[in-house]
Amino acid sequence: MADDFVTEFVMPAAPEIAVSGFRRFKRGTIISGLAAFALFSVSIMLVLFAVNILSQGVLGPDPELSQRHQQFIEVSGFDNVTTSGAGVDVCIVDTGIDMSHPDLEHVQLAGWSDFVQNRDEPYDDEGHGTAMAGILVAKNLLPGIAPDVSLHIAKAITSSGTGTDSVIASAVDWCTDSGVDIISLSLGGQQGINLIFLSTDDLEDAVNRAINQGIYVVAAAGNDGGEDDDGDVSSPGSVEDVICVGAIDTDGSIWRNSSVGDNNWQAWPPKIARSDPDKKPELVAPGERIPMLNAQIGGTKSLYAWGSGTSGATVWVTGAIAHMLEERPDLSHNGSGSNRQTVENVKQWIEDSVLPRDGQTGHDDYYGYGRLQVDALIALATA
Repeated sequence: MADDFVTEFVMPAAPEIAVSGFRRFKRGTIISGLAAFALFSVSIMLVLFAVNILSQGVLGPDPELSQRHQQFIEVSGFDNVTTSGAGVDVCIVDTGIDMSHPDLEHVQLAGWSDFVQNRDEPYDDEGHGTAMAGILVAKNLLPGIAPDVSLHIAKAITSSGTGTDSVIASAVDWCTDSGVDIISLSLGGQQGINLIFLSTDDLEDAVNRAINQGIYVVAAAGNDGGEDDDGDVSSPGSVEDVICVGAIDTDGSIWRNSSVGDNNWQAWPPKIARSDPDKKPELVAPGERIPMLNAQIGGTKSLYAWGSGTSGATVWVTGAIAHMLEERPDLSHNGSGSNRQTVENVKQWIEDSVLPRDGQTGHDDYYGYGRLQVDALIALATA
């Protein structure tokens, strides 16, 4: 889903992909044959923002890029923290990582697995994963917000920006088996349906397995806001204890395409009403025209890019939780708090620490409980 900014080069938005299982497409739409419990091949959209590429890449200071990056750091409270994510294991499931990028050459991955081509060495043939990893750990022009995390990368998305429910689920399970503390999912699709004991969504099941072990799962709300909104956030951000993230600009205003959450009950497809602190999205974070790394693929000479979407916002929240876990390692998967209740407790701190927009009372279906404030989150966790 493209943003408003026009430059020489534009990366196309991600196409739809086929998966197995029941999916809800639009509000009120019923998949034919559901009563017979037949599985259909349907579509899922990777929440991959269309990236407007700068016409020239530079290693030296660039006022517009670096100043805007600093503004996002300040609006989210990262300028008030002294931690760096050290000792925290983060797994990004995406298109891979371009280790040849000058701003990532220092990175030593803690883990790598390729679910697309089974290659042993890290790579990125699409670019989205490199942009997401850079938000966390880049050096030079756009310093990462949690540069000392132990980074695991699972490539589950192809060069066309597509992937399947089952493959992404396998990647999430690999992250869980690797013993990470946070899984970051800048992707999403239509929500699955669970009928009695029949599960029809591999990815949502994998996410729940991770959360049951006390692993924090952060996922994008989706990029279909505005006129194209389908009425709810994307899956797996829709899962109860997943931390679902919408996107804002530097002034705290909501990005126009950030997906709305539907927190009311409905009879069909069946969904119970969501309650605090699990209303969707839970919060918003930097996601409109954010500066990021541009993977060195396809002969590009550009090192940096602009992009808008809930993908980037997801990683900003991932970084914030990493800072919190450095201060409170007992709340991590590898600490004493490795269970679902710990995740639920932290979600309550998120609700209590975010900054609501002017005039907001309670949860807002676009803005969540409010804007990410990492310093306030840490203060609550360490009180």
